[in-house]
Amino acid sequence: MNYRTNKTLYFQVMNKDQLLTQLQQLRSYHQTGITQPVDFRKQQLSKLKQSVLEHEEELYTALLSDLKKSKEESWVTEIGFLLSELNATLKHLDKWVKPKRVKTNLLNLPSKSYIMPEPLGVVLIIGPWNYPLQLLFTPLVGAIAAGNCVVLKPSEFAGATVNVMKKIIEKTFSPEYILYVEGDGADVVPEMMNNFRFDHVFYTGSTVVGNLVYKMAAEKLVPVTLELGGKSPCVIEADANIKVAAKRIALTKFSNAGQMCVAPDYILVHHSIKEKFIIALKEALVNFFGDNPEESYNYGRIINEKQFDRLINYLQQGKIVHGGKTNRDNLFIEPTIMENVSVHAALMRDEIFGPIVPLFGFTSKEEAKQIIGQNADPLAFYVFTSSSETERWWLQNVPAGGACVNNASWHLTNHHLPFGGRGSSGIGKYHGRFSFDTFSHQKALLKTPTWFDPSIKYPPFKGKLNLFKKVIR
Repeated sequence: MNYRTNKTLYFQVMNKDQLLTQLQQLRSYHQTGITQPVDFRKQQLSKLKQSVLEHEEELYTALLSDLKKSKEESWVTEIGFLLSELNATLKHLDKWVKPKRVKTNLLNLPSKSYIMPEPLGVVLIIGPWNYPLQLLFTPLVGAIAAGNCVVLKPSEFAGATVNVMKKIIEKTFSPEYILYVEGDGADVVPEMMNNFRFDHVFYTGSTVVGNLVYKMAAEKLVPVTLELGGKSPCVIEADANIKVAAKRIALTKFSNAGQMCVAPDYILVHHSIKEKFIIALKEALVNFFGDNPEESYNYGRIINEKQFDRLINYLQQGKIVHGGKTNRDNLFIEPTIMENVSVHAALMRDEIFGPIVPLFGFTSKEEAKQIIGQNADPLAFYVFTSSSETERWWLQNVPAGGACVNNASWHLTNHHLPFGGRGSSGIGKYHGRFSFDTFSHQKALLKTPTWFDPSIKYPPFKGKLNLFKKVIR
């Protein structure tokens, strides 16, 4: 099978006037208040869940076509991931929408105070191509749960999956509620953001494009969530369980052919166990993908030729100690381990986003920390150690969006944890309750009775300063 098939896409993009009309229809629909009742929101989430299940086989076929994902990988990282998010949201939404009672300060007694979540309005969600279903529809779950109208902009590069998602959305929702907009993101997104004020923009993708989205949003003071990337380091200390570390790193680094924002980007391993670790990592790769990964059921492909060409340039920037085979016609790059890479090479400046992992030895924590510091605020940080003291040192000394100890990447599958970056790796967070909060405004509410109305709070104020000092403190 040639995985270049279906990579060239032709989209019929609506004209500017039609698009702006549809955006205004979303605004008008939201202003009717129809999306406010919690029963309405739960009905829409249930409909989305049912539609995803009805299109399950089509999604498997599409994800295989776009990225050569097996059914099992597609379930764990895309379909099942999304359904878990839907199930958790449906289970807890009644609780989330209720105003939360909080304490009232002395000055405002006997008032009662609440935090009341309310919908933002019309929000834009822009998805990437590497997990085209999960990374577009998971934030959609939070946006629907919070009572918003939504514009969905999928990546144009995962064409087969884009088509199935289009069927799911357009069969399930009316376009004045959930609008699915295709086309070249470089044209369509500015067209929308420059001519319509969204109430929130949620973008997942590269830092370069994230900067552009942020600038456009700032022009209209639109709040944003930016789920970006970066170089997520993985530290393996001398006391780590080498075999377990190798398997867990290989699993997530080479899942989806390395095209994952929280994949371990590079490995820092203590010199005393470096050679043993390389042997264990090679062994794990052979066990997972066989001697010929190009024929493996479990191994994916690069999304397109542009990304393929970018990645193979990295193979010249160090010594290949495992892998390195490529096939451009099949968009295949073998799982590759590299050494003798300069910390100043492009391979260590760029987010790799592919099945290549540079490996460095270190003797002291400070030495490893200095390398990590060249790419501050990674989206994720991973450390493998048997020492709670060592674990604590690393977690305190490496700021990151999220972290795992003796694991890699799996924190994002727990909807009880917030997922997001910091600094150049992103702004904001989502998953589970955090998605609901992201797409809600937390309105402060003070309810004051009329039976108690002391004259002290009204003018004239002369002579009341000492009393004010006792009350306001």
